Amino acid sequence: MQNTPIRVEDRAPAQESQAFWTIFLLAFSFLFVLVVLARLAGVHWREYLPGAEDAKGIPQGVQAAVYTFMSHII
Repeated sequence: MQNTPIRVEDRAPAQESQAFWTIFLLAFSFLFVLVVLARLAGVHWREYLPGAEDAKGIPQGVQAAVYTFMSHII
């Protein structure tokens, strides 16, 4: 037991939160622009975004898709 390494967190919770929101905002911005362009082109965008199938509007659909995307990468 003498050689048991002490587990030290690599990142502080504030850094994790900042990283989470940075990824969220980048993904949300990208998907929001993509959805707006798809809507202008007449494409049914909800079918292509995972988690957005039952969304009532664009922001809710994009948010659901971003959370689904982030659950796969985190």
